[in-house]
Amino acid sequence: MDFLKNIEFATPGFFWLLLSIPLLAAWYIWKEKEFQGSLRVPALKSFSSPVKKLKPGLRHSLVVLRLLALAALIIALARPQTSLSWQNTTTEGIDIIIASDISGSMLAEDFKPNRLEAGKNIAIDFIKDRPGDRIGLVVFSGESFTQCPLTIDHDVLINMFSGIKFGMIEDGTAIGMGLATAVNRLKDSEAKSKVVILLTDGSNNAGSIPPLTAAEIAKHFNVRVYTVGVGTNGYAPYPVPSPYGGVTYQKMQVQIDEATLSKIASVTGGKYFRATNNEKLKAIYEQIDRLEKAKIDVTQYRKKTEVFWPFALITAVLLLLEFILRNTVFKGALT
Repeated sequence: MDFLKNIEFATPGFFWLLLSIPLLAAWYIWKEKEFQGSLRVPALKSFSSPVKKLKPGLRHSLVVLRLLALAALIIALARPQTSLSWQNTTTEGIDIIIASDISGSMLAEDFKPNRLEAGKNIAIDFIKDRPGDRIGLVVFSGESFTQCPLTIDHDVLINMFSGIKFGMIEDGTAIGMGLATAVNRLKDSEAKSKVVILLTDGSNNAGSIPPLTAAEIAKHFNVRVYTVGVGTNGYAPYPVPSPYGGVTYQKMQVQIDEATLSKIASVTGGKYFRATNNEKLKAIYEQIDRLEKAKIDVTQYRKKTEVFWPFALITAVLLLLEFILRNTVFKGALT
């Protein structure tokens, strides 16, 4: 039944011919009555009771076969087609680079288990919800590099995202360098929308490119930047190795350069968000997800397949069966 729901007809006008079938059936019944005769005799005693045979009554099945063949032929002429195959375009979707801060301050535990791991886990959920987009990953602290270029293979991306950790590069917070590296990965993209999601918990204190200069570069290449400031208000617990073994915690003041992050978003047509816990960070990714899906119309194509041949085959089988019966079992039955 699901198969029939996906059937469309390229030339449905042929279905008007189905009206001829009841007319032909009525004409046959009228002609059948016209062929019937009557015989009058003075007595019936000399006539034995006739033995009813199945064969004379079944002679009408030849006409039924012919009418069914005509119906199947009309359906074939209407050209039934299936449209079960859908193909999503990827050249006109959205290209997204996630630029993630992996500096030492991202180990603060105002998020669970800490800022870095919370950001990774929530970003991975975001990636899983966007199977049709190319997504890449840039990481930065004292400098920046591309962890994963734009790819539609999200399994590879998620695996590389899971592997990022503090200490991969020199410590610091080079926001401008991280944004510039992300823009460099997007500048040659032909996607309808090019997006950077920049996540940091501090202010720019390293790198050779100022954050607002990187924002102007992003604007030049039509890259929209969503900036996310990560950190609670006030102070956050930060793990410090104890000289006696184990870990102790110190209170670290949260210092996010919200003015610069807001300016970056404003210059590029994006938006600035502040996340103070896991739930708010997750909500921010969900909001970005909705904003970008609303801006892009994804083109879809249906692949149609002609399926008239089964009806054509039914027509041929019915006509062949009618021809064989007419010239064997029912030979002369309709004359």
